Amino acid sequence: MESDAQTATAAYIDALGQETLVQAANYTAGNHWLTLWGLLVAALITGLIVRSGLLTRTQVRLAQRGFVVRTFCISAVYVVIYGIVDLPWSLYTGWWREAAYGRTSQPLADFLSQGSLALALNAFISGLFLTAVYALIRSAGKLWWLWSGALTAGMISLLMLLGPIFIEPLFNDYQPVPKGEVREAIEAMALDANIPVDRIFMYDGSRQSNNFTANVSGIGSSSRIAISDVALKEASLDEVMAVTGHEVGHYVLRHIWEVVGLLTGLIMVSFFLADRLFNPIARLFGAKEDITDPTTLPVLLFIVALLMTLAQPLTNSLSRASETDADHYSLTHIGLPDALATALVKTAEYRNPRPSKLQEWLFYTHPSVERRVRMAMEWKASQAAKH
Repeated sequence: MESDAQTATAAYIDALGQETLVQAANYTAGNHWLTLWGLLVAALITGLIVRSGLLTRTQVRLAQRGFVVRTFCISAVYVVIYGIVDLPWSLYTGWWREAAYGRTSQPLADFLSQGSLALALNAFISGLFLTAVYALIRSAGKLWWLWSGALTAGMISLLMLLGPIFIEPLFNDYQPVPKGEVREAIEAMALDANIPVDRIFMYDGSRQSNNFTANVSGIGSSSRIAISDVALKEASLDEVMAVTGHEVGHYVLRHIWEVVGLLTGLIMVSFFLADRLFNPIARLFGAKEDITDPTTLPVLLFIVALLMTLAQPLTNSLSRASETDADHYSLTHIGLPDALATALVKTAEYRNPRPSKLQEWLFYTHPSVERRVRMAMEWKASQAAKH
């Protein structure tokens, strides 16, 4: 049985062809290097903003305003300036490289337009959040990191609640799945899982990406399953059912709450360590050694970003466990192992299906396609052995 599963797995992946597999490996390895190079870019931009004195001048100009207005403006200015300085890097990583590998067909003008909208939203939301964080730093003393962790949990939950309703529709069009056999099959799956049929949508994911994908977003009354039009156009009915079964698994197993808990815990730990590491790192950047001063915000956020990057092996391990659970749900409830395998192989075009164990542990948010296809083939073999 093990040999049959291994042979079937190899056949599915090898069907992509050597050229596609090599390109997928190169693209994936490049993405991993971009994570590390991104830290260097962040350090350079942080140093540039600190030494420019721009935030200090902003604070001086707003000296007559209250703490809330002053801190909000400093935070928003920082986010906007960072986004502008980071634009060449964002263009390279988010558009040029994606287009070069055939992962996006989005026009540059649309990419810039959506990026500008995202930057404006980020400046507003981050301004509110960071103003609250600095209020806690001033009022809660050495325990500010603990209270800020609780604040983070509330903010993440609020964004997840409101995101599908107010934010995501700004970037994509979400519509019910068109009438037909696909919609009928998906609605039947939803009813079997006690999911309201109006919680499953199709969205124009092809606007930004050519990747074969679907996702679960939102919490409570706003939670929903969204399937990219790329998946619906390129997949057979069985593949759509298998992929949707995976997303139903995330929904039913409430993995979204695991994400909330994990992010809250990591940010809380990052704030705690940032409190201890702040002064020596501030000296490296030439910033004031005063974590309570909003003008030192670039240093605080750089430390948090650095720590969150270093924590990726942990977050990725937990993410891979959730993805495995969702695959198992699809197999046991939908029972289409070959369709799940062929759908997964479509994702191998932009995710190296055969990484090394170290590469997978460090960087992969999903188990490798090889591992996932083999799981499907082993499940298929186990079911055949029962009959």
